[in-house]
Amino acid sequence: MLYVVILLVLTNIFTYMFLSSQVKFEQTQSDAVNKKFTDTVQALSTKIADAEYFSLSKNENAQDYFENKQAGTSLSAEKIVPFVTDKLRDFNTNPNGNPYSDQDPLNGKKFIINKIKVINHRWIIADFNNGDYWGEAIIKYFLNDDGTVSFETAETVLYAK
Repeated sequence: MLYVVILLVLTNIFTYMFLSSQVKFEQTQSDAVNKKFTDTVQALSTKIADAEYFSLSKNENAQDYFENKQAGTSLSAEKIVPFVTDKLRDFNTNPNGNPYSDQDPLNGKKFIINKIKVINHRWIIADFNNGDYWGEAIIKYFLNDDGTVSFETAETVLYAK
């Protein structure tokens, strides 16, 4: 009977030691994974902040341009960006392609603007293609007093096939 009790006590001690070391190991692994995820989230947040640096929504000086201090009104970036991008995309329906890509149809295919980024209160960068050729354009935009927007192509680049 004494041997059985001693054997049970030793078994319990070894089981306790094994399980406590296993818990410590799992905690160490969990801490390492959490640190890795935290570092990854921090790195992605930094990349997003860098990518958004040149955008109307993050540029307070450009936003101040749309503030009318005499009338006490202002246009927000959340309203301006979709308005301007929609108006620029409306030109994609032109039979000769979007004129602000500054490219004539090539091989019978018209150029249309795909992606648009409003950089500040005056400039847009746009990506365009015709299915075979791709390019980018810097476009100036102007919000007119009558509520319309006008565009002017500043520079384009067409990449080699």
